[in-house]
Amino acid sequence: MNKQKNFPEFPTPPLPNPEGRVASEKRGAGRPARGRALSWREVGPVEPASAQVRGPGRACSGLGPAPPSRRAAAAVVAVAAGPWGRQQGPSGRRGGGGGGSSDPELRCGGAGSRASGDGTAAGAMPPPKDVVKIAIQMVGAIPQLIDLHQTKPLASVLKDVCDAWSLPNAEHYALQYVDGRQTYITESNRGEIKNGSILRLTTSPDQEAERLYSGIQSNNSDVKTDSLKKLAGLSQDVTFAQEFINRNGLKQIFYIVEEGNATGEMLAHTLKAFMELMEHDFVSWETLSAAFIKKIVSYVNMNTVDASVQQLSLSILENMVPTSRLLFELVKKEVTLDRLLTHLQVTNAQLQLKAMALLIALLLAATDAERRDMMDYLQEKNIRQFIHKNIIHSSEPLGDEMAHYLYVLQSVSLNLCERRMRTSMDPYSQEQRELLQSLRQTAFELESEAPASNFSTERRRSLCAKEFRKLGFMNNSNPAEDLRRAPPGLLALDNMVYFSRHTPNAYSRFVLENSSREDKHECPFARSSIQLTLILCEILHVGEPCSETAQAFYPMFFGQDHFFEELFCICIQLVNKTWKEMRATQEDFDKVLQVVREQITRTLSLKPTSLELFKTRVNALNYSEILKLRQTERLHQEETLAVPVLELRERLKPELLELIRQQRLLHLCEGTLFRKISSRRRQDKLWYCRLSPNHKVLHYGDVEEGVQSPPIESLPEKIPVADMKMLLMGKECLHTKEKSSGKQNKDVLELAFSIVYDMEEYCLNFVAPTRYEFCLWTDGLNVLLGKEMTSERTQTDLDVLLSMELKLRLLDLENISIPDTPPPVPKPPSNLNFCYDFSHAEQ
Repeated sequence: MNKQKNFPEFPTPPLPNPEGRVASEKRGAGRPARGRALSWREVGPVEPASAQVRGPGRACSGLGPAPPSRRAAAAVVAVAAGPWGRQQGPSGRRGGGGGGSSDPELRCGGAGSRASGDGTAAGAMPPPKDVVKIAIQMVGAIPQLIDLHQTKPLASVLKDVCDAWSLPNAEHYALQYVDGRQTYITESNRGEIKNGSILRLTTSPDQEAERLYSGIQSNNSDVKTDSLKKLAGLSQDVTFAQEFINRNGLKQIFYIVEEGNATGEMLAHTLKAFMELMEHDFVSWETLSAAFIKKIVSYVNMNTVDASVQQLSLSILENMVPTSRLLFELVKKEVTLDRLLTHLQVTNAQLQLKAMALLIALLLAATDAERRDMMDYLQEKNIRQFIHKNIIHSSEPLGDEMAHYLYVLQSVSLNLCERRMRTSMDPYSQEQRELLQSLRQTAFELESEAPASNFSTERRRSLCAKEFRKLGFMNNSNPAEDLRRAPPGLLALDNMVYFSRHTPNAYSRFVLENSSREDKHECPFARSSIQLTLILCEILHVGEPCSETAQAFYPMFFGQDHFFEELFCICIQLVNKTWKEMRATQEDFDKVLQVVREQITRTLSLKPTSLELFKTRVNALNYSEILKLRQTERLHQEETLAVPVLELRERLKPELLELIRQQRLLHLCEGTLFRKISSRRRQDKLWYCRLSPNHKVLHYGDVEEGVQSPPIESLPEKIPVADMKMLLMGKECLHTKEKSSGKQNKDVLELAFSIVYDMEEYCLNFVAPTRYEFCLWTDGLNVLLGKEMTSERTQTDLDVLLSMELKLRLLDLENISIPDTPPPVPKPPSNLNFCYDFSHAEQ
């Protein structure tokens, strides 16, 4: 049986007529009839099964007497997710499930409506896509099920619903959701009704608006408060809000606020209703009277007002600020930054949140100059430290909304750097030239024994160019050219000057340390600073507009003044440290800065709470750690770190290590040509060494130039493998201690190895021609001695072989995730008669 699918919009047939008949409609071949209601067996029992079936036009007799008035009780319309029950009648026509009639009727129960195990009536067909099943329920009555055709006018549907309980004046009623926001059902949103939704039959929006409009003008405070409370709830619905505003209801709310007699709960409901009504944008915020705005402002500025009233007042002002420049200036003038800071210091988290929201609204609506002045004033009041201590590290958990406001505040503050970031250096600006010269003077003021004034102009220019080159400027004769690129523009110069003035020792150490290195190995300070500033701007999104949903703020931002400059001071020293770890040259500049970017990004993702903690963590994340993380992530992406794969790796290792051992022994059997080394100079004498095919004897002897692979019989000297005692490498070998030049001695140390053999402990000394031969021979000799292979080549070969073998083994599992645990073993079958006897079939 096909399962029912729900579609929001589709062509729909009409509801059954009052006589229970489906309106005449031309149907295609095989299209089922429509109109039968669900039986109670299909939905489940709601009341005892004693309901009697009425005649055509009434749903069931269990409804009881009609209510005496419209306000007696509320009806509930439940959209039931039931089947569209249809059974094939004896005559071939599709009849109703209840009495076998060929005409569909609204029924309460029926003998033919058997429910299957999955909740679908036996023999049922899925309902048409344009029909939903609705159950009408009233207090003290059995629910009624009908079919709601989406193309039938809503007024007709309401009339049918009201007729079922003999409710007069159907136009005074409306359908409304019960759960969530109690939205009224209208012709525009009726397509959103889904099977399983709960609806209520209630007073129509116009009637309710009229009643509440009268209620809020009552002299009885209880009636007035109850009306305002209900008004605050219903005003979320756009249909009701329009009806209430059309009755000039906002004017009455203005009067309640401006009069000033409402307090406490009544005032809170009034402001809540006003907020909800204004959310629909039927009325412009600019139409608010000055008296109303001043009253709202007074609630924010007073200390004795109820907290809920202050929260709503702050929300109203927050919504006013972005709408017009006039309202922004009015709120900025009346609600001072000091007052907002006072609200941020309270223990009420909601009041803190609303005060922060208004502060952010003011900052976003301000001009660049106003925003800079406001941020400077907030910095004087230590707002960052206060937020860091009392909001970020408060006992209350930080909500998503507050996290977003902190992100916006951080973004607004960092964007103050945008102007300098996008401004290129002006070589004719005296101020900028002095800043540039201060970098040189701070770094090299002690180097010049004679004052620069004693030098000629050409000599001073040459000296300055030399010092700017040591500072790492690419254009040392005119360093201003390096700062013409924007971004980072003048922001890079600001960072360099800040670093030189606030950490002069670190600055001098950076410059002088690199000045003493070889030209290709020195880390250029100026070039690194310019590129690092650009990297920090990209990581911190300087100059980018604020996201409307982001919450990614950095806690350490609020714990430090001059955050961007202090972060630069830490990171520029990190550049020098990483440069040395990578043993970089000028050609590796981009690679070093790429690693530094990764170090900063990974550390920031940990959300360190202070710059000191950031400094500790980013310095601990050295270049070797970055390489390990990259390798681990690559393995994770290839799914080679899954538990079953790791187990397979361990099972494959012994087999592959044995393969490597055999390869090493085969290489020793082929042999290698070695060159003799004397204490005075390199000799041209050559000798050859190889292992016998049975791996029991090492044969060696002198050979002539040009001989590539002499036969084993031509090598006179022999060393039985059984007589070999140990293998010495590098500094352990005696022949490495012979006097020679530095470079030659270094080569000998890296490639030398010796075999100690016989009882007298003689040594056979080797100097491998290449590092590759050294690894293969030392591994092979260790295998002969029964020891582990220790060269770096062994691990490389093992990794390559493991990777290849794993990919071959897992080739059929491409793009299939490997589970961490094996699947459960299925239960054994009841019998094992799986074989088919072909002998009987052949006979």
